[in-house]
Amino acid sequence: MHTGGKGVVFLANDDIKFLISFQVDNISYETTPNDLRRLFDKYGEIGDIHIPRDRYTSQSKGFGFVRYYSRRDAHYAMERMDGRWVDGREIRVAMARYERPIDERMRNAGYRSARRR
Repeated sequence: MHTGGKGVVFLANDDIKFLISFQVDNISYETTPNDLRRLFDKYGEIGDIHIPRDRYTSQSKGFGFVRYYSRRDAHYAMERMDGRWVDGREIRVAMARYERPIDERMRNAGYRSARRR
């Protein structure tokens, strides 16, 4: 575990796998991890928050992940926050799915057409 800028705590990958994660969709592109922490910390102890950014522009992708130590706290937060309006946007909160979309996996795997022999 180490501390990043602006009071954000980053956990090692081994620590994250024991946390209960959910995805927060439709957040503002200006939303920071600290903004999400202020919204969600009232529901329990948060272990990690991550907002993915575009690799070329560094702009937020409009979604983030909140990870709790307790499954009960995570479910309570999802129940209370799903559908809430934050920064003029209706956010959606659901359990995180970590697999990449099929088209992205195929592109990264060097997929070739079956016609090519």
